[in-house]
Amino acid sequence: MIIIILIGACSSLKSQAQIFDKNNYIKIKPSDDSIAIVHKAARITPSARQLRWQELELTAFIHFGMNTFTNKEWGDGTENPSLFNPKKLDARQWVKVCKEAGFKQIILTAKHHDGFCLWPSKYTEHSVKNSPWKGGKGDVVKEVANACKEFGIGFGVYLSPWDRNSEYFGSMKYNDFFINQLTELLTNYGQIDEVWFDGANGEGPSGKKQVYEYNRWYELIRKLQPKATIAVSGPDVRWVGTETGYGRETEWSVVPANELSTEKIADNSQKKVEFAPRDLMSKDLGSRAKIVKAKSLVWYPAEIDVSIRPGWFYHPSEDNKVKTPEKLTDIYYSSVGRNGVLLLNIPPTTDGLISESDIKSLNGFRYQLNKTFRTNLLAEGVKNENNNRDINTVLDNKPNTFWPTKTKNGNVIIEFKMNKAKNFDVLLLQENLKIGQRVEQFVFEYKDGASWKVITEGTTIGFKRLLRFPQVTASQVRLRILSSRLNPAISEIGLYKQVSL
Repeated sequence: MIIIILIGACSSLKSQAQIFDKNNYIKIKPSDDSIAIVHKAARITPSARQLRWQELELTAFIHFGMNTFTNKEWGDGTENPSLFNPKKLDARQWVKVCKEAGFKQIILTAKHHDGFCLWPSKYTEHSVKNSPWKGGKGDVVKEVANACKEFGIGFGVYLSPWDRNSEYFGSMKYNDFFINQLTELLTNYGQIDEVWFDGANGEGPSGKKQVYEYNRWYELIRKLQPKATIAVSGPDVRWVGTETGYGRETEWSVVPANELSTEKIADNSQKKVEFAPRDLMSKDLGSRAKIVKAKSLVWYPAEIDVSIRPGWFYHPSEDNKVKTPEKLTDIYYSSVGRNGVLLLNIPPTTDGLISESDIKSLNGFRYQLNKTFRTNLLAEGVKNENNNRDINTVLDNKPNTFWPTKTKNGNVIIEFKMNKAKNFDVLLLQENLKIGQRVEQFVFEYKDGASWKVITEGTTIGFKRLLRFPQVTASQVRLRILSSRLNPAISEIGLYKQVSL
């Protein structure tokens, strides 16, 4: 019954997919008071697939297809496949560029709304098999999947549920058509690490909209690719609510389960060509005020998407509008650094290559992050007085260790004395997600003479929180947790000095 209520796609219990595991979903009883609900929220933890996804931090989106050659953002499905001919296509270059920039997974737009397939699908003629590229024998999906395997990074697929080419769209036949295409992607390309749906649902050639059978999708993915996260219009990962690259200041991964409603996702999805992504990012989804009104709670973390260019597909006119390394770095702090995963779109050109302007920006972005986070100044300079083993738990760069605490509901102080005064302007904090996300409010301070002064403060931490501030020079600092759901489990604390180009 849980899945029928939340997903609302199938009427038969026999065909229900395993949407949740025993730890990432919990039902609220009518007898639960506010304290009991908060304690339940504190004990919810991510599934193995969700934890792996969170630890990626950076995923690359590759928008490539018919729109690349028509110089459009959206096609209408009437394009001639003969237009698709990326004569220099090199998937290894795409993957190499992404990996060198620090990305640990790639998601390819296997089919966008125009219905053109980047693999030789048996179920449509609107695909690469009828293009001049490689004499109709090419398979972009295969080349990218193989390159990801070669370079040791994850591979995922985007399959638009909206198909403006298929004559079946708007009828029950389309549901089988979609399942057939999804099956091809899930069985012919090795391990799939993420399946990305956006919930788009406009009109097809018949002028009708489609009733999607979401649970059939989820059941098929769980059966054929059980390790894959199902993102955005799916039960594992949610859209943060904006395509700017900037996440919430307060980002809870535990939220009321109504955030998982496919109807709610669809209302905010693409339906018309003139659709412009709105800022739908409400300030708070998972505070105590939100969860105490819920009927159930679920671990449903945020993915934060943005393109390196103004558009999602490549347009020559945007070569001088690529986001700078400084802008990408700011986005990193405001996405990964706010308990999210950054999904950055990097679109190949009509030649089938990542452009030099994009590569230059990505290289500068990676240089800044590598230089800034190369050395944890706190770990390098802290005094370990009386062989305090607890210090190692937050300085060992191991997310599965954590500072042991006995107090409940916050009021934890973790203090450090360094060998000498250090200059720093970035604070890194992490929680052990295998324990849960618990911290609700914290403050970070330095000692100035006999008094403590505030450097920075925040609310949630989650997998990673990064805070920047004017440079401070100090030898003694402390983290004070002011409020927490049960015992906080701080796994990492770091101090860094920003490095720019």
